[in-house]
Amino acid sequence: MAVKKLVIVESPTKAKTIRKFLDKSFLVESCMGHIRDLPQSSKEIPEKLKKLKWAQLGVDVDHHFKPLYLVPKDKQKVVKSLKEKLAQVDELYLATDEDREGESISWHLVEVLEPKIPTRRMVFNEITKSAIEKSLKETRSIDLNLVKAQESRRILDRLVGYSISPLLWKKIAYGLSAGRVQSVAVRLLVEREYERMMFKPHQYSSLKVKLHATEGDLEAKLTHWSEKKIVTSADFDSKTGDPKFSADQARVLNPSEAQHLVALLKSEIFHVLEVEEKPFHRKPMPPFITSTLQQEAARKLGWTARETMQVAQKLYEQGFITYMRTDSTYLSDEALEASRIKIKEKYGEEFLPEEPRRYDQKKVKGAQEAHEAIRPAGQRFLDPDETGLTDREGKLYELIWKRTLASQMRDAIQSQTVIKIGAGDAHFSATGMTIEFPGFLRVYVEGTDDPESELAERERRLPKVKKGDRLEFVDAIIEEHQTKPPMRYTEAGLVQTLEKEGIGRPSTYASIMGTIVDRGYVRRVNNTLVPTITAFVVTDLLKKHLAPYVDVKFTSQMEESLDQIADGELDSESYLARIYFEKPYGLLPLIQEQEKKIIAEKARGIVFPHLPQYEFKVGRYGAY
Repeated sequence: MAVKKLVIVESPTKAKTIRKFLDKSFLVESCMGHIRDLPQSSKEIPEKLKKLKWAQLGVDVDHHFKPLYLVPKDKQKVVKSLKEKLAQVDELYLATDEDREGESISWHLVEVLEPKIPTRRMVFNEITKSAIEKSLKETRSIDLNLVKAQESRRILDRLVGYSISPLLWKKIAYGLSAGRVQSVAVRLLVEREYERMMFKPHQYSSLKVKLHATEGDLEAKLTHWSEKKIVTSADFDSKTGDPKFSADQARVLNPSEAQHLVALLKSEIFHVLEVEEKPFHRKPMPPFITSTLQQEAARKLGWTARETMQVAQKLYEQGFITYMRTDSTYLSDEALEASRIKIKEKYGEEFLPEEPRRYDQKKVKGAQEAHEAIRPAGQRFLDPDETGLTDREGKLYELIWKRTLASQMRDAIQSQTVIKIGAGDAHFSATGMTIEFPGFLRVYVEGTDDPESELAERERRLPKVKKGDRLEFVDAIIEEHQTKPPMRYTEAGLVQTLEKEGIGRPSTYASIMGTIVDRGYVRRVNNTLVPTITAFVVTDLLKKHLAPYVDVKFTSQMEESLDQIADGELDSESYLARIYFEKPYGLLPLIQEQEKKIIAEKARGIVFPHLPQYEFKVGRYGAY
């Protein structure tokens, strides 16, 4: 009789896809994600433990930070079913995702199911026939360092959230929450909003002239008048709005001066002072990692990080793309070959560089498991119109397909032309751009969905002129401007900042964005994130009394420590003890000390610098 094998994965869709590649000796079942976790509410805590002082926390901080793991009610049927299936087979294969979260799910399955049969860990980065067959031949044991790293992260998040949140309930309003990454993200939004409040706007004018040359017309911008530079937005501090120039160096053009200058220019002779041509190469961006996929889907498709990850998850589980939680830009030899074949087939050999481009040498700060970049799955990349995908899944697959191919194409070769023009005491500049060879721009341009139209937009051709040529004045355009405060963060921008600072991980960004909106700290307005009054009040309290836990560098160092635990370089228990118990900045001593200093009535209010006559407060029913 053939050996029967049970393969356990996280989701029904993933199970359905894998079944297609295995024979009838395999049972493929889903555990529906995590089957155990820390208690989510006091109702889940067993009666015999409820009176213990650490029970609500779900972590026994006095005994090696041992977590209290429970199988929640909605997973008890799943566990029962898996145990029944396990009794029917001779071997168990754990095929959860190859990251800390997936490794942890596999470990919990072993702990709960207690298999008495050979148990193997199979891992793959894409759900294709060849990848599944290979993973069955190259099984390994569970990586306990990865499990410990995930567990430490989960415990650390619980310690921070469950220690600080009750303080917010006492001092501000019941139901508020704090989080290790969440609170830092909210602080970034609040500080950007303060910058916007304090920004000093300035008015200035600009002047353009339309000129006629022998071979065509051109438009030139006034850069200097009477040997003084004409001020543009770049001459003001982008954060404060303060001028970065002195009056003897530059002049702010006002409308009446601009009108006066136009009258003078009508009788002046315009002539070419200089023509500069600068060819330059533009390299393609690397293939997608989780954060850049979220950023680009936000820019091009208008999606939230959560929406992007939901669609990407479906594409992965159906076998269309590689694993979508990754911070590595590495492409396998198989992927490089598939890219080059497709580029040659679709665009021609002239678009292929001599050697494949490799992006894996430089990882992002704190990069973790060595996955590939996000790319189309398989040894042959399906064209978007071959997949049968429609709507959202089709759009995201096409984005990933284009970005992957573009990352393996030749540089775009462009040429910038700058024509400097004189007329009396005034100097003008006209800038043009031509594309000598489109290279990767032929398939993919950041920020647009139509490469052909984008190529046309990028080209700004100027008529051929040479030094000394005279130009004919046609018209003048005066424009009024006001400097603008720093832009509010978009989801994409906030994810980019968190990643740059080494805060959070690819798998967490979507949930962080969702949490800060769902908890009432942020509103989405025209694709930007606007902090609420509650966000200001909570951030103010945390900055004054629990500063390390909303400090960007401190939080980034936490991430580095968790990575060291994953690499087996740091003992998790001693690290957690330091964060929780160590004086003066450990969570417990710091909260105990600061709680006495916080006066609830003051903590609930906030006065904004540009509205000193008002105090905004947060109460039981929200802000007022």
